[in-house]
Amino acid sequence: MSETLTEALPVLSPEEKAFAAEELIRVELAGREAKDVCVTNSFQAEDMVVLHIVRQTLPDVPVVFLDTGYHFAEVYEYRDRMAEEWGMNLINLLPELTVAQQESQFGILNQTDPSKCCGMRKVKPLFGALAGYKLWFTGLRREQAKSRATLQVVEDFALPEERHIRKISPLTDWTAKDVWHYAKKHGIPLLSLYDKGYSSIGCEPCTSLPLDPNDPRSGRWGGQKQECGIHVQA
Repeated sequence: MSETLTEALPVLSPEEKAFAAEELIRVELAGREAKDVCVTNSFQAEDMVVLHIVRQTLPDVPVVFLDTGYHFAEVYEYRDRMAEEWGMNLINLLPELTVAQQESQFGILNQTDPSKCCGMRKVKPLFGALAGYKLWFTGLRREQAKSRATLQVVEDFALPEERHIRKISPLTDWTAKDVWHYAKKHGIPLLSLYDKGYSSIGCEPCTSLPLDPNDPRSGRWGGQKQECGIHVQA
């Protein structure tokens, strides 16, 4: 895209972006039953915003949380509190092995082989669960990382065994300020870890304060990688 064309594109206000996301979600949910739709939720700000919008049309939408066993205590507390306050249809997705079992068999993988750890505790459980749905909502944004620069609002996402799911990321072109604006406007309390300076929050052993203030995900995996694998086509 040329610089001239890029400069000509309209800059939408937070309200206009919210309206566009709401319209997109309403269209995608038209005629859908709750059992065919899911929202993955790490209980970070973006996911809470997407869930808030989806629930306006589908209050009992399944909310899939990847319970790796390694999350911050603050995440578990916030998850339980918000699930109760919002009456969420929460699904805590567990890996095959408990933390103790995995560490007994493989050692501390989050230190020696974080990609394998993510594969066992996040990717495999999620991809298995997604096979039972037709529509998947995420809180992904292009601004979050270089690895998400080409993120599409709607895409046909390939799962293992040649299965596919329609993946929707309504906040694709939102900024962090847009997310915070929406949360404040709608009275959505956010995870307390943001107040401590975290900008992207995953499992506790693999999450630190951002190493680069200009890269929100630079505090993940010690800066060694940017994605756990759940958003990478099978």
